[in-house]
Amino acid sequence: MTWLRSVGALVFCLAMMPASAASILIFGDSISAAYGMSIEQGWVSLLSQRLEVRHPGQHKVINASVSGETTSGGVRRLPALLKQHEPDIVVIELGGNDGLRGQPPAMMERHLASMIRQSRQTDARVILVGMQIPPNYGKPYTQAFAAVFPRVGKAEGAAVLPFFLEGIGGVSALMQKDGIHPNAKAQPKLLELAWPLLSAALKDQKARK
Repeated sequence: MTWLRSVGALVFCLAMMPASAASILIFGDSISAAYGMSIEQGWVSLLSQRLEVRHPGQHKVINASVSGETTSGGVRRLPALLKQHEPDIVVIELGGNDGLRGQPPAMMERHLASMIRQSRQTDARVILVGMQIPPNYGKPYTQAFAAVFPRVGKAEGAAVLPFFLEGIGGVSALMQKDGIHPNAKAQPKLLELAWPLLSAALKDQKARK
């Protein structure tokens, strides 16, 4: 009868889970890995705190971000994470390091498209977070780089935030000394930039359930 009790306990746990519960996988680089500060100060932790206050116990945020990650590395890492966590929403915040290394935008586009498709194949809603790079890389490259995010998002059916550092990049009070990474003061602003798309994805996920 032990197995019957185990099955009964599993059914009870599933019945107690909120119908609208969602898991969110944040798949990014140093911007989402809270580089240069404690992880609790990062925008991903602030997101988790906001969701817990507004919807206690209903949502789970998994931060799989790695500082220095490129889209090449992301393509390799994502399948195992999708299998492990089975997220309802996937936030892809990659590409900045590709640009800083001067890698071809076309290659980045292929990798982003692949990650979006992999995520959508698991029935996850996808949010693509875009980035821009400093003008010293030259106008042709910076324009080609920035254009990748809206184009691949439209082609692959992902919601797109064109520039994650809008109103933050270039503002010394909000950036670390390296001029690349936002500081702790900027983290609430990052959350506010991402929140409209995240909120819409959560509402869509709730409606589907």
